[in-house]
Amino acid sequence: MLKESLKNKRSLIVKEWIQSIIETYPVVTSKFLGRQKNRFANPVGFTIAQCVEKLFDQIIDDKNIEEIKTTLLDLIKIRAVQNFTPAEAVGFVFSLKLILRSMFEKEISNKNSFKELLNIESKIDCAAIGAFDLYMEAKEKIFQIKVNEIKSKSLKAIDKRT
Repeated sequence: MLKESLKNKRSLIVKEWIQSIIETYPVVTSKFLGRQKNRFANPVGFTIAQCVEKLFDQIIDDKNIEEIKTTLLDLIKIRAVQNFTPAEAVGFVFSLKLILRSMFEKEISNKNSFKELLNIESKIDCAAIGAFDLYMEAKEKIFQIKVNEIKSKSLKAIDKRT
């Protein structure tokens, strides 16, 4: 019952979710991300939209966490290199809960719909945990690249002295 309503309002839910993610950026950036639709002129905005559309479908269709993590990967990599705290980088996943609760407040008062919502929210929680794992992996790679760069510069400096 609730799943059908979610699928019927998919485009509206996805649009609100994308907007909530865009709003996590500074004002000037968020205006650009929301306005510019060209994939090449706005790769971050394009990635957000692609990821959110697919992620919404996977959560609603109860896909496994590995499929969800694959979908999240590009967006999480982007957020890992930006100036976000870990909570800010992955918190966008939880914003879907607020959107759903707001849009379907009347429907979830029904016991069966409420149970469906709890199942969907559990999937959202799993997606957020998966996003955090991906974020930490991406940050680890970034730090390793920086360490290797420092080592390389140090070795070049030693070679020049000898």
